[in-house]
Amino acid sequence: MFAWLRKRWLARRTPTDIAAATRLIHAIDRGGIPLNPAKVNAIARDLGLEVSRRDPVDKTIQRIRQYLLRM
Repeated sequence: MFAWLRKRWLARRTPTDIAAATRLIHAIDRGGIPLNPAKVNAIARDLGLEVSRRDPVDKTIQRIRQYLLRM
């Protein structure tokens, strides 16, 4: 169990996680609408963000944007 926690919280974010988040944000900026909130939440979780299932998608997208700007 501790190995899973260590891997989950201390692992570096892979380029594919960051690329997926970047693609999502670029698609939204071009006028796209995310149709699958579970996919948006999965991308945020892969980045290490804590996401509630009850949060609106817009809030999750804003948090992903802030994460990408900090990088």
